[in-house]
Amino acid sequence: MSAAGPSLIEFVAKRPWLKKALTPLASWYGNAAGYRQLGLRADDLIPEDNERNLQALSRLPPKEAYDRIYRIRRATQLSLQQKILPRNEWTKPEEDTPYLSPIIERLAAEEKERDQLDTLGVLKKH
Repeated sequence: MSAAGPSLIEFVAKRPWLKKALTPLASWYGNAAGYRQLGLRADDLIPEDNERNLQALSRLPPKEAYDRIYRIRRATQLSLQQKILPRNEWTKPEEDTPYLSPIIERLAAEEKERDQLDTLGVLKKH
């Protein structure tokens, strides 16, 4: 379970018929959400409100970090002007790949492993 709440990804992935049924709905939702019309990717919407997310941002390669900031600033400017990008500049579904989520998941796994090591007990042999 992630910090954002439970995920149905594994449940859906294990059932091909359900994945096939939900794919059009997911595609529709991705387009209806509107972030792609501003040139954003889904991971651009992850808030920088906790230590783990900030740490994940610091682990981004410099080019990816620059691109993220550029996309967010451009989207903010468009939002203030109440405009959207021309259709040919929208983020395409195949470009909307996770770049920050995997780092956040890795950090969560590292944190869990660290906690397990910190609480590790030593058994004495008699």
